[in-house]
Amino acid sequence: MDARELLAVAEAVCDDAERMFLAGVGSDPAAMKSPGDFATEVDLAIEAYLRQTLTQFTGIPVLGEEAGGCYSHDAVWVVDPVDGTANFAAGNPMCAILISLLVEDQPVVAITAMPLLGRRLTAYEGGPVRLNGQPITPLTEANQLVAQVGFSSVASQVRSQFPSLLRQGLLAELSATYLRPRITGSVGVDLAFTAQGIFGGAVSFSPHVWDNAAGVMLVRANGGVVTDIEGNEWTPRSIGVVAGTARAHQAIMSTMDGILNS
Repeated sequence: MDARELLAVAEAVCDDAERMFLAGVGSDPAAMKSPGDFATEVDLAIEAYLRQTLTQFTGIPVLGEEAGGCYSHDAVWVVDPVDGTANFAAGNPMCAILISLLVEDQPVVAITAMPLLGRRLTAYEGGPVRLNGQPITPLTEANQLVAQVGFSSVASQVRSQFPSLLRQGLLAELSATYLRPRITGSVGVDLAFTAQGIFGGAVSFSPHVWDNAAGVMLVRANGGVVTDIEGNEWTPRSIGVVAGTARAHQAIMSTMDGILNS
């Protein structure tokens, strides 16, 4: 199957995953992963479903946030069953299902489904970004005189390379630019909004490929600039993502450099 056919398979699987997602909104924590980080039964159930069906229909292995798996350089599905689990458990609509297919370490299929917002963004290699099946307008600098920047989390995990104080400093510095930070609590939502042009840019401090890969492809496919936190090409091993229009990306990177080198 080519990338377009594989996206069609993933979308069909995502239809059922979205129904599970909507039925479970407000679920209580079921498994504590670290202080302040948990999974619900819905996270576990959706990932198990995605793992079984994607492997069954495509023969390609799955790497997931909750149950892991083996990363394959050749081809691997990468899934986050509920990105923004704390939001999901609270009924906050800023949460998503993230599905991507990586081939030779680059995403070639991407889905970011935001069921509580009624939005699903999709892309396959060589095709346009689509919102609920319809192509969207490529990113430009137009109407970005006062732009928003997605900043998914101020709080850091223990031993993070980007501690909370650094993030708070960056947040303050970004507020002094033309960009207006918005804290959503979901990397997937931030990058999807950036791909749509709702946000001018986004910053992810996540080191996890399942948080970043789908959004990386969506922003790239719609004409945006994507790098890692240091301005290098994004790879599945990158820590973090900076994405957006060319101007927004430059503004974020300049601010980031000032913080990291101060």
